[in-house]
Amino acid sequence: MSSRTATESASFDDSVAGLIAKVWGGATAAEHGDVGRLWTAAAEQGWFELPDAGALGLAVVASRRLGRAACPLPLMDGYATAELFADIGIASGDVRVVVTSDYSMPVDEGGAAGHVLVVPKNGGVARVAAIENAEPLAGLAIPSWSRITLGNTLAEREINRNQADRVLVLTRMGKAARALAAAEYAQEMAIEHAKTRHQFGRPIGSFGAVQQRTAQCAIEIRSANLLLAEAVSALEHGRADALMTAEIAVGYIATIAPKVQLGAHHTLAAIGYFNEHPAPWLFRRVHSDITLLATIEPTHGTVGDALVDTGARLPAADLGEVGEAFRAEYRQFLSEQGARDGAPTQTHTDENITRAIAGNGWFGFGWPEQYGGRNASLAEQVVLNEETTYNRVGAAKALGSVMLLGSSILRHGTEEQKQQFLPIVRAGEMNFCLGYSEPEAGSDLASLRTSAVRDGDGWVINGQKLWTTTAQMSDWVWLAARTDPDAEPRHAGITVFLFSIHTPGITIQQHTALSGEVSCTVFYDEVRVPDTARVGEVNGGWAVIVDALAGERITMGNIAAAMHRQLDDLLDFVGKEPELLAGPRGSAKRAMITDLAVRVQATRSLVNAAVQASSTDIGAMIDAAMAGVMGGDLSEDFGEATLAICGPAAALSGEGTSEIPGGGAFEYGLRQSIMYVVGGGTNDVQRGLIARGLGLPR
Repeated sequence: MSSRTATESASFDDSVAGLIAKVWGGATAAEHGDVGRLWTAAAEQGWFELPDAGALGLAVVASRRLGRAACPLPLMDGYATAELFADIGIASGDVRVVVTSDYSMPVDEGGAAGHVLVVPKNGGVARVAAIENAEPLAGLAIPSWSRITLGNTLAEREINRNQADRVLVLTRMGKAARALAAAEYAQEMAIEHAKTRHQFGRPIGSFGAVQQRTAQCAIEIRSANLLLAEAVSALEHGRADALMTAEIAVGYIATIAPKVQLGAHHTLAAIGYFNEHPAPWLFRRVHSDITLLATIEPTHGTVGDALVDTGARLPAADLGEVGEAFRAEYRQFLSEQGARDGAPTQTHTDENITRAIAGNGWFGFGWPEQYGGRNASLAEQVVLNEETTYNRVGAAKALGSVMLLGSSILRHGTEEQKQQFLPIVRAGEMNFCLGYSEPEAGSDLASLRTSAVRDGDGWVINGQKLWTTTAQMSDWVWLAARTDPDAEPRHAGITVFLFSIHTPGITIQQHTALSGEVSCTVFYDEVRVPDTARVGEVNGGWAVIVDALAGERITMGNIAAAMHRQLDDLLDFVGKEPELLAGPRGSAKRAMITDLAVRVQATRSLVNAAVQASSTDIGAMIDAAMAGVMGGDLSEDFGEATLAICGPAAALSGEGTSEIPGGGAFEYGLRQSIMYVVGGGTNDVQRGLIARGLGLPR
């Protein structure tokens, strides 16, 4: 959460948790808890000295613990105030301050604050004034909000707009961190409940609806925590985009925390509805904190407002020094080649740019040197895919051959297969299709029925494959077939073959998809292939398939990159006349833009987390699955939103004119979005796998 070591943060977290448990109690203590008593104890422990040490990350750690205890101690208000007024007694606890930009609105400090910092949004005189009177306001918040009247001024100073924004953003981060942690705690309890609560003779965690809901909440919590950590890092390091990074985290948390809390309540059901359980108090804390964010909004408004009105863009992804150095190199290459901004469709191929990329040795550059690679890092491989997708470079199929075929051949192929196929892949000339899905085996690939039977020194293949994209124009097929019909478990008894699609006995029937691409039904009728077409061990095809799918860690960023590009296209369009095309501040269109932007960044955060994790870390696999689900859901919503924001023009293809929003990318993106949620295993199936990763039963 900060530049400090994980050990230091964990030690501080333990200390904070211990003090809260001792002085305040748990979430159920909210009804009678004494915020003032905890304030005194926290000051004695040095919590309000954190600004002096520049320990923002630790302040967020403490705020999260407060959220789990449903406690409104305004620690981050004190942190933000101390950055402006260092010597007025905040560190000692003598001055207990809460922040607002409009003191006519309620404040949330459990009735324990003695002063208020009033922040002028556009800059001006910031004033710390005594609270002359605090009237408790009965309602959702417990401890209750207060309506305050101001007394004498303790301190004041002139601040500029950037300083005002920083104070307000830090205060908003505190509330967002509390709300997120409260919702996360409720989710944790819901997961444990789902494992042990039995209904209809089995754990409720085995029910599909519970798994889908729990997995979706887990995706949202994970991505929110990543965005919050990035915000802390950006603020601690003084990055130029720090305030935008923080506001993205706050905006995303404001959207997902109430949904996560409600999802947890659905799973907990009646047990979480009564005040003896922590959930009702966490519910109050989540909704109280999120509601009050609107009372301390910074000058630039929402994330959408900042993007539309200032011309800002999402903070850049950071895949480390090596990855970002390659990003700069590849962007320069694309610029020199004039290869940016190709057709928005995913299936177009630019043979010239494909040859140029191959000429630089970038197809398969993650392979060992003996096979033409240079052991490029995972980050560099992700950058290659991301930038190719973002810039709409016509080399997607060549890159796919690297990820889906090349890596598996390297690991499982014979030396003869490596010598035959890897040079073709490196040259960007591996014109292939995938023979995986079948009428009864779509997402459930382990149930495939296409058979391969030994016949002398070869195999005879019979069966049918569906949704074989571009089979009609391919030269090779990568086919999974069942070689042992009696094998157990189901995924055993499968073998992978790579052979010419022009082999006798193959019949191709074309179908045009919603996106416009051609996908095919392919019939295999007594198709004879030699044993040299077999990749990997007999009945060992599942390992080959899994290795091919492992390339998802590299290609999973493609959806995020495609959505990022569409967002920038949308911002370019509405930026021509912001008030007319995006509406005024507070409009529904601005809210849509905010929602799209924070979700694009959340998806990118999951991609980065998976890339930077160890290749043996199971969490990286879950992050990859989460990124895929989030990106797929976002693509559907993005297409709908562009129609709502841009009107009928977004439904046009844009051929031959630059006046069409996104150059036709929006209408194609909407049609393509369905594939993002069904290709490679539907989002529902992926959420089921994520749920099992959380420990829920089958």
